[in-house]
Amino acid sequence: MAAIGSIRKHSTLLVIVIGGALAAFILGDFMKKNNRRDVNAGKINGVEITIMEFNKKLDENIASTKQQQHVKSLTTNETFRVREQTWEQMVRKIIMDEQYEDLGITVTADEMFNLIQGPNPHPLIKRYFVNPKTGRYDRNLVIQYLQNYNRLPEAAQQQWVLLENYIRADQLHKKYNALIAAGYYVPKVLAQKLYNAQNTGANIEFVAARYSNLPDNKVTVTEADYQSYYDAHKNEFKQKSGRAIEYVSFNVLPSKKDIAKARKEAIATKADFETTENPSQFARANTDHPYDTSWIKQGVLPAPIDSIMFHSKIGTVSNPVMRNHTFMMARLLNVATRPDSMKASHILIAYKGALRADPKVTRTKEEAKKLADSLYRVLTHHPSNFKTLADKYSNDGSVKANHGNLGWFMDGRMVPGFNEAVVKTKVGHFTVASSQFGYHVIKVTGKKDFNRKVKIALVTQDIIASNATYQNVFAKASKIASEAHDQKTFEAVAKKDHLQLRIMPKMEETTYYIPGLENARSIVRWAFKSGTDVGTVSNVFDLEGQYAVAVVTKKFDAGIPSLKEVKDQIKPFVINKVKGKYLVDKMKAFHGNLDKIAASLKGQKQSMNNLTFNTRNIVGFGMEDKVIGTVFGMKSGSTSQPLAGNAAAFVVRLDALHKAGKLSNYNAFINSYLNTFKQRVEQDYPYVAIKDAADIQDNRITFY
Repeated sequence: MAAIGSIRKHSTLLVIVIGGALAAFILGDFMKKNNRRDVNAGKINGVEITIMEFNKKLDENIASTKQQQHVKSLTTNETFRVREQTWEQMVRKIIMDEQYEDLGITVTADEMFNLIQGPNPHPLIKRYFVNPKTGRYDRNLVIQYLQNYNRLPEAAQQQWVLLENYIRADQLHKKYNALIAAGYYVPKVLAQKLYNAQNTGANIEFVAARYSNLPDNKVTVTEADYQSYYDAHKNEFKQKSGRAIEYVSFNVLPSKKDIAKARKEAIATKADFETTENPSQFARANTDHPYDTSWIKQGVLPAPIDSIMFHSKIGTVSNPVMRNHTFMMARLLNVATRPDSMKASHILIAYKGALRADPKVTRTKEEAKKLADSLYRVLTHHPSNFKTLADKYSNDGSVKANHGNLGWFMDGRMVPGFNEAVVKTKVGHFTVASSQFGYHVIKVTGKKDFNRKVKIALVTQDIIASNATYQNVFAKASKIASEAHDQKTFEAVAKKDHLQLRIMPKMEETTYYIPGLENARSIVRWAFKSGTDVGTVSNVFDLEGQYAVAVVTKKFDAGIPSLKEVKDQIKPFVINKVKGKYLVDKMKAFHGNLDKIAASLKGQKQSMNNLTFNTRNIVGFGMEDKVIGTVFGMKSGSTSQPLAGNAAAFVVRLDALHKAGKLSNYNAFINSYLNTFKQRVEQDYPYVAIKDAADIQDNRITFY
């Protein structure tokens, strides 16, 4: 009490102290944020993308993706993919808008009108506004849609705005590509040279000494050799910023106590499952995973449950069976002999408000039922009229192509009302069924592959790891995090505790997946965080059902790596280069005598006919551009100096050169090059080149 009284006496001072500390904390955090490389999501050619702009676009794309997939939420993997797509979408827009502005490319209001309402609109308009009766694009549907635009739900209006934006962007892109493609020109003189390169053939003889046949200890590789190769090829190793890590993971699995507790709960659930009057509702309320409510053939369920369900009376409940950290139990609801496959035709009578009903359908549900019953009565007396009536009355969009014939389908594949109506109706007979799409006038035309099947209610209950189990696993992970202070001790502790040490040889800031880990972005962000150096050991990461600890083993700076960083990577190429010099010197002593060279180097003389300048490979040796280029600079009957190629050292004799004849007209040849260029334009080569040259700063790792 005395302590409380003392605090009360000094409450004003306490407020000042706490307030000052809080202000210092906030100010310190603010200063840290302002010392970060950027508080924006990124910057493209000097144009900033704020995190608010990025998140707004991301939310729009996530909502659109959920709508397209008909799901309420996305997995972490799916969200990551949408985030990457959103970034690329915004980068592309900024880069290409600059191009369009510089070139004066625009889309006018008249163009947009024609692309949406004109006689030959954009392909998306043609796809979305199809008359279900004719199966063709109907301009009147577009006009009706736009006339009712202000009365549409907000979500529908937003979708239309997105559609217009896409059409405008697509038109800009097409204009840009057309401009690029039209700028490509092949002069006749160049066409003649290209034609000659493709059609002039050379017959050669050669001797090649493979580098792989020369032992490495026959040559001495110096630091100067490494430096020379590195200087000539260093731009090929240009890289993004990266990190390498080693890590161990700890999966949180239920303990024996957790399993025993879950078994006890499952047994209690079974008792209630046996006595409930509504087993289907009970299963839906008590299961941790949705299940297939269709009829099931023998052999599909886990063996212990399958055996009981197919050899017991209706109402029987199986004992809980453990499968993959889950207890499963089933109650038998029904048994029947049913076909695996069925065949039927139908006439769909939709009504206003039915699922996927055409907006032009105005009949009520009662009117639809009345029409379906009327058609059923007509068909029972005049079955040959089915095709005619289907073409006239069916609201199924596929009727124009199939006249109502749905062909063969598996039991359970159709909506329940339709499926069960076909099962219960004899082949050759008619019936009427309802579904969320409307009323179906059905003609059953076939059934086959009858099997005994069961209908069950299934309860699955996950075995949940307890807090004690989580604490025990966390303690194991904390042990290595606290005992290891660098890579060496990290590896030592992992070895001592018999932990599996895994390696991620290189990851970039945008890396999402690390083998064996779930939702590993927190590890990636830690590895790239300022202050995380080589040898830094992480704290314990909580990764949704598993823990992980990592150590940074290497940093890769953006740009061209040093010789030291790529030395191991270029070693085989440097050795081959030195071997090439060695073998070239050996070959020079024989002054172009192929037979003597072959005998001395234990090779053999080979030949190749119809070699052209455009040929990629020397048969048996792979790509040898230097050798091929040398051949077409030689005179017939001459022999080359020794050449150090990619896979071997060569000496080549040109036996004969068969020059290409002249064409009276090179237009077809020129057009083939023009078409190839246009294809590359359509494949987005220009954008790839422009993006590669752009100044792109991606700061998203600060936030995600």
